Amino acid sequence: MGLKTTDQAIYKLIQKEYKRQNDHVELIASENYVSRAVREAQGSILTNKYAEGYPKKRYYGGCQYVDEIETLAIERAKKLFGVAYANVQPHSGSGANMAAYHALIQKGDVVLGMSLSQGGHLTHGMNLNFSGQDYHFYSYGVTSKDEVIDYDEVLRIAREVKPKLIVAGASAYSRIIDFKRFKEIACEVGAYLMVDMAHIAGLVAAGLHPTPVGYADIMTSTTHKTLRGPRGGIILTNDPEIAKNVNKAIFPGLQGGPLMHVIAAKAVAFQEALDPSFKAYQEQVVKNAQCLSDGLMKRGIRVVSGGTDNHLLSIDVKQSVGLTGKDAEAILDSVHITCNKNTIPNETEKPFITSGLRLGTPAVTTRGFKEAEMDILSSLIDKALRHHQDSIILEDVRKEVIALLKKFPQSLA
Repeated sequence: MGLKTTDQAIYKLIQKEYKRQNDHVELIASENYVSRAVREAQGSILTNKYAEGYPKKRYYGGCQYVDEIETLAIERAKKLFGVAYANVQPHSGSGANMAAYHALIQKGDVVLGMSLSQGGHLTHGMNLNFSGQDYHFYSYGVTSKDEVIDYDEVLRIAREVKPKLIVAGASAYSRIIDFKRFKEIACEVGAYLMVDMAHIAGLVAAGLHPTPVGYADIMTSTTHKTLRGPRGGIILTNDPEIAKNVNKAIFPGLQGGPLMHVIAAKAVAFQEALDPSFKAYQEQVVKNAQCLSDGLMKRGIRVVSGGTDNHLLSIDVKQSVGLTGKDAEAILDSVHITCNKNTIPNETEKPFITSGLRLGTPAVTTRGFKEAEMDILSSLIDKALRHHQDSIILEDVRKEVIALLKKFPQSLA
């Protein structure tokens, strides 16, 4: 019996979410629409199978077929990113980062990562996160003037605190990251270099952002976001000893049975990303982000760092229109534009309030939006935020958004 018959409450809520995804412009930078093939793999009978261990080294019987699936996922990940070793079992990007730390350093060791308030991630040392509790983190950030990573300051801090590990990568940073410079800094102070490329992995795979391969000792990523796969994580390296430590850290260190249905979906997504069409998609993702950025700036909205080189941008709504990020997020949601509040450099508001919004283009690009639609969106965002107290204007914006979406129906069946 199907879900509609057995659990009406959950079925109805899924239908409501189905409608929301179809009827809203999705501008959350960490979200995307996966293909039907990915969803078929993730929703398959593979969810029934326990497979603790690794291919050919399982603690359960009946793993001959899931062994082949995981091996395919590993080989495709290695080919996609040009690395020698890949672990595809992490349940999430945070779990992948935890395993990477376990593979490289000891609890209490000094680590240098990007400040959360200036673009980093929770797992880069936030004091309430495991990373900030288990390790002695110091933070680097961006310049006050240009709002880009201050590599000279990264070097100064590294010389001062002598980290065992430097973490490069971000959650809300719109510019190219210089992995070569990070490697030089790490080498000078005798630190490992870890790159968390969760947000930019799809761009790296498509050759549209410099690769950390050849510079990083270890690389982690989610498999959703720009990679357009299922929610999950991966860990990559070219070092055989680090690879062994990673495998031990994941199992039996941090996880039990891998999610074989998710690993199958990862394999499908990696295969899709190896197709030439994936590069064309990523090129449009970047073009769309730049067009959205330009459109907002010409309408007087301040974009952090003055633009973007990748799939996302942050805007300063407090300075631009006198709104907090929390209020701006709610206003845009009311007109069917989904985004998230986000801290910006030199933040003055609390993390749950913020002065900014983070906007991203992976999902709308999958839906079919191009530059013309992004310019329309920039106009609608500007209009909604500047006239948020005028219910008539907000209703007009909502109708325009819905009309725009009808031109690009998203297949979620």
